[in-house]
Amino acid sequence: IGDLVGRKYTFLLTLILMGISTFLIGLIPGFNSWGYASPIAVLILRLIQGLALGGEYGGAATYVAEHAPNDQRGYYTSWIQTTATLGLFVALGIILLVKTNMSDAAFTAEWGGWRYPFWISILLVGVSIYIRLKMSESPLYAALKKEGTTSVNPIKESFGYRANFKMV
Repeated sequence: IGDLVGRKYTFLLTLILMGISTFLIGLIPGFNSWGYASPIAVLILRLIQGLALGGEYGGAATYVAEHAPNDQRGYYTSWIQTTATLGLFVALGIILLVKTNMSDAAFTAEWGGWRYPFWISILLVGVSIYIRLKMSESPLYAALKKEGTTSVNPIKESFGYRANFKMV
């Protein structure tokens, strides 16, 4: 998608998919209300999160690499992995903060505190959307688009030719 419509808009799409599915997980009624539809809905939302994460991670690596100086691409893109790990620790911190401020029964109840981090995430999504709207398209993609040499069918071009298939 990034090769077709650009890195910036792909970033927005993956962010919105990730953010909405995360928020909706916090709204899914428990098994007592929905029965088996509840875990199926959570599974579907987790699959959407995974799809969005895959696009986000690959898109971030491409976006950063296309902005980085040629001799420092590895260094710049290494920060993506570092910040992903940092994000996991921040999420754990938020969960622990919520959990320590309520009883175990209140945290684990059907509409309990375990849902709060999912609901709070929508605020971070809003801030992230604002930031992403302010971002510019990557300079390499902008140049390719200006020249009219962007990929028309990236999947076919990547996997449809033996020489490319060997590299992949």
